[in-house]
Amino acid sequence: MNAEAQERLRLDIRGVVQGVGFRPFIYKLAMACRLNGWTANNGTGVRVEIEGSRADLRRFLETLPLEKPALAEIEYLSSTPIPLQQARGFHICTSETGTEVAAVLPPDLAPCEDCLQEISDPENRRFRYPFTNCTRCGPRFSIVERLPYDRARTAMKHFPLCAACEREYRDPGNRRFHAEPIACPDCGPALTLLDQFGNALAERDDALRQAVSAIRAGKIVALKGVGGFQLLVDAANTTAVKRLRDRKCRPHKPFALMYPDIQSLQADCVTSTEEEALLCAQQRPILLLKAKAQSQAVISPEVAPANPNLGAMLPSSPLHYLLLQSLQRPLIATSGNLSGEPICIDNAEAVQRLGKIADLFLLHDRAILRPLDDSVVRVMGGQPVLFRRARGYAPLPLPLPDTLSCDEPLLALGADLKNCVAACCGNTAYLGPYVGDLQDRSAQRQFERAIADIAHLHGLTPANLLCDRHRGYISNRWARQQWSEHGGEKTAGALEIQHHVAHFFSCMAEHQYRGSAVGISWDGTGFGEDGSVRGSECLYWNGRDAVKRIASLRDFPLPGGESAIHDPRRILAGMLYECLGERAFSCVLLQNKFDTTELSIVRTMLKRGINTPRCSSMGRLFDAVAVILGLVDSVSFEGQAAMAVEFAAEPSASEICYPFSIEDTSQASCTLDWAPMVLALLDQEDCGLSVADRACAFHNTLAQMVQAAVHRAGERHVFLSGGVFQNKRLLENTAGLLRHNGFHVHCHSKVPPNDGGIALGQLYYARCMADCRVASDEGSAICV
Repeated sequence: MNAEAQERLRLDIRGVVQGVGFRPFIYKLAMACRLNGWTANNGTGVRVEIEGSRADLRRFLETLPLEKPALAEIEYLSSTPIPLQQARGFHICTSETGTEVAAVLPPDLAPCEDCLQEISDPENRRFRYPFTNCTRCGPRFSIVERLPYDRARTAMKHFPLCAACEREYRDPGNRRFHAEPIACPDCGPALTLLDQFGNALAERDDALRQAVSAIRAGKIVALKGVGGFQLLVDAANTTAVKRLRDRKCRPHKPFALMYPDIQSLQADCVTSTEEEALLCAQQRPILLLKAKAQSQAVISPEVAPANPNLGAMLPSSPLHYLLLQSLQRPLIATSGNLSGEPICIDNAEAVQRLGKIADLFLLHDRAILRPLDDSVVRVMGGQPVLFRRARGYAPLPLPLPDTLSCDEPLLALGADLKNCVAACCGNTAYLGPYVGDLQDRSAQRQFERAIADIAHLHGLTPANLLCDRHRGYISNRWARQQWSEHGGEKTAGALEIQHHVAHFFSCMAEHQYRGSAVGISWDGTGFGEDGSVRGSECLYWNGRDAVKRIASLRDFPLPGGESAIHDPRRILAGMLYECLGERAFSCVLLQNKFDTTELSIVRTMLKRGINTPRCSSMGRLFDAVAVILGLVDSVSFEGQAAMAVEFAAEPSASEICYPFSIEDTSQASCTLDWAPMVLALLDQEDCGLSVADRACAFHNTLAQMVQAAVHRAGERHVFLSGGVFQNKRLLENTAGLLRHNGFHVHCHSKVPPNDGGIALGQLYYARCMADCRVASDEGSAICV
């Protein structure tokens, strides 16, 4: 074919195109289409130059999106004609550096079927090798130092390839062609078993076999997994599970389980077709599932006390697979930390921090460069909802509506509970993985590392920091310190975003919605613009420049402040005092719940207003109802009382509702008064109505409250957000009622409804406000 009939194109491709076998795919496709040229990773994605006939180029471009690797996602593709170079052959070139950084890394993924077959085949050189991977699976985000994605920029750079792996890596016909984490027993990471003092006991496969024996014997083994350490215990051994609870300081919160295979999991848990697909997907999340009655014969009651559900998952790495195949029983697989601390990722740190919890340590010598907890998912309303967005899902980006005008980069710090930081540049939001609660100092250090990491990984130097308005938050103080170091706090008001506004906008961002809407933000705590502790707000966004509160829960005093969160009896006392005054202390229930001295102290605090901040928290209302129903008196973990109320309602299909009232507090806002409902619940204590029916009626009433508030707004699009909407019955009841009455209801799926979504909401709100300013050429918009 003559030179005049040929053309050369430059393609720039963005999206999830690094670490998913995209360059090997491009190579094979170019060869099949008889094209010459090259491909390379760069800071924004993949660049391709191809040269050949117009017909062959067209066939390449038509085939590319149809046959791309299963894990790849193409968000942008540009094609530019460039001068011919008379190239010969097609090559994968060294990655381009020094360019803009905006590439998207894939998450860490569970082993593919081909890799599982290899580690199960005695004739294969990777038989029982726990770090087997290929272009379709294995570690990615947890081992990458920086972009572009090449082995030299990962934790695998310390493991030179042996001759056999080198041949696979260079062979276009091999599925490990340019698989950057490629490894084998001769050149890759290796296992070591240590005792609790850090002394080596065994290595390689012997270490794995001894760890299996230790778990069978009831020992606690700390395993270095994909994104951090896990504590493993035989889930059938009640003595061992109690020992883990005592050592981990986790008295009641459920533990997650890992099963050898889907069949053994389904023997203990009820699964739908969708739930089975989620369990088997390469993301391998913990899925919250209904436990079968027969599971009690296999699973210790100490795994999930007073909980009808089990958090279950399948093996997420070859190491987990080999371990579970040897044991053939479900294991507790919980985060390697003390309660409240971040997960451990470093070998020496793990021995130091977990030495009083674990009996043995099963380690390896591949570094974990960023911590990743297991993701948590629950199917609600017919769709999966992420409760914790971490391994398997982070750091996949989320697109924002492309109507926004501002390209200024932003970095959002999220909230102090379930912290997650996020950045955006242009119309793409990059969400970091789950960090945790920032009260612990080690969590604060991880928070700062997460900020530095997300900025470095994407080459961002954010012009603005966004944070929660709560001045007591660690994240807020960190932001104010940065503002102070860079010119004072004069801009802080525009960059501090109210908690429930961020909840509302996180749900809108997920749905790429830009118009006017109503948001129901129900959770435990949010700092209001008036300095109050809020927790239940109905907000209206006009789609242009302002958010207004149109309804909120009636507030009430919290005797003891933060300590009341752990002692829900105090919350009930505060609520009853709010609606009954002195008569509250004659209530038989309160007298039964407190001894004389305790009740006298609480009474004095309420009468004199001593350490009794007021709040309008829906989460605290659930706590009080849990006490009324006799479900809890104290709690040891967040959401414990609310979960008890949800579980209590499960057997009931009652359509009963309790009374409530709506009081206009201003021309634009109203108060949802819980007092009639709480008093009705108390009146029914001895009337013969079951606890299940009373708990069900409580949920029904809350759905009616939402319906009443939304109806007054006169807006058809409704967004439900906040941690309270992790309650399956409440979410489904509320969404169903609103849809039945003609509303368009939007719920979370890809982003947690809890505080793990706050950072995304902060970004989207700031982008919307910037868009308003660009459109109106005015100053700061109103921020509630």
